[in-house]
Amino acid sequence: MAEQSYDMIVIGAGPGGYVCAIRGAQLGLRVAIVEREHMGGICLNWGCIPAKALLRTSEIYHLMHRAGDFGLAVEGASFDFDRVIDRSRKVAKQLVSGVEHLVKKHKVSVLRGEGRLAGKGRVAVKTDKGEQTVEAPHIVLATGARARELPGLEADGARVWTYKHALKPPHMPKKLLVIGSGAIGVEFASFYHTMGAQATVVEVQDRILPVEDEEISAFARKAFEKQGMEIRTSATVKKLDRGKDRVTAHIEQDGKTQTQDFDTVISAVGIVGNTEELGLEEAGVTVERGQVKVDPMCRTGVQGLYAIGDIAGAPWLAHKASHEGVMVAELIAGGDPHPVTPDQIAGCTYCHPQVASVGLTEAQAKDRGHEVKVGRFPFIGNGKAIALGEPEGLVKTIFDATTGELLGAHMIGAEVTELIQGYVVGRTLETTEAELMQAVFPHPTLSEMMHESVLAAYGRALHY
Repeated sequence: MAEQSYDMIVIGAGPGGYVCAIRGAQLGLRVAIVEREHMGGICLNWGCIPAKALLRTSEIYHLMHRAGDFGLAVEGASFDFDRVIDRSRKVAKQLVSGVEHLVKKHKVSVLRGEGRLAGKGRVAVKTDKGEQTVEAPHIVLATGARARELPGLEADGARVWTYKHALKPPHMPKKLLVIGSGAIGVEFASFYHTMGAQATVVEVQDRILPVEDEEISAFARKAFEKQGMEIRTSATVKKLDRGKDRVTAHIEQDGKTQTQDFDTVISAVGIVGNTEELGLEEAGVTVERGQVKVDPMCRTGVQGLYAIGDIAGAPWLAHKASHEGVMVAELIAGGDPHPVTPDQIAGCTYCHPQVASVGLTEAQAKDRGHEVKVGRFPFIGNGKAIALGEPEGLVKTIFDATTGELLGAHMIGAEVTELIQGYVVGRTLETTEAELMQAVFPHPTLSEMMHESVLAAYGRALHY
């Protein structure tokens, strides 16, 4: 017999799970959320938030060394590494407390422990004090993901790290190897390199940031190498020999294997969904390559069972998970929400320079049969960028030549992770080049480059 009954039970309190629970409660549902570790999940505790706190520190440290460019004098710039890390942990803790407050405010029941499916409409929650069973006609899986580890490259927390170790490290690296050049790898390489480590990035594919537009990837590589990073593409780390104070990496590139010594290695080779020990097979849920198979509304095919966020597949982004959580809660409450469309979700990488994009790359657009018009506008042509001392960057827009549909937008440079949302709104509203051209962008702002890039696609750029 179940001890408690609800309208909806959410397993996992990350950015997908807690938002789903809150939205469900707002709609009048009786909601419980099951969490085995921390409210806020990986994002707030070991991902997005503390990483951005660290990157903010490195941004300020970088500017301190450029003080002379602005007519300022900063002598003997240095840092206390323990305090740098401590600040990032305090930022995470503050936001986790905020989530706990919001969940309590909306009267969501919080069940601390490990949840697993225990039959139709039932969830068993294992705690330190034993096990209890709760029931609901609707159950949402929001268990997130963890770092993927490759054989021979497993993290040990001492010299070989995952993102968790890199956020609360045992030491400041001097010579760092980052395996993988996706958002996580590039962000950590950028942070530690700016703070003084010599960073080397190894990527198995032929370019860094491989999900981004090729032009943006090339721009990023040039910028990183100018900063002093070593970038090795079409390369594979075959083995790590671990010593007391160093790691020897065997790196294969161009058919040859070379060894290189580092004091620290960060493995950032992707993530894998937390699908184990949830009772998915017994429930009849299909799991493919570590992810739950779902339809556009996040339904698993098993009545009353949904999966959202990282466990439900790419893109593996917190804002995608949150939006799916809202969608599922509204669906359960009897609404008719729109499905979440991956092409409408922006990706942001908070390295220096920042990278942001939404929609199709130029290559993807052409592969799908579009005849395209492409606009580009460089930061060097923007007054605000020059005034900020950030003249290196690019805004690129891609339109369907026939319909004027905005197919994709890609940016690299200062604050582009904030600018990209303008194009996200435009794509959501099905905006064409005509509306974007007619929109009046304030001056002087970085956003003017968004306007100029659209104009450039049609041969009308004014300032370059």
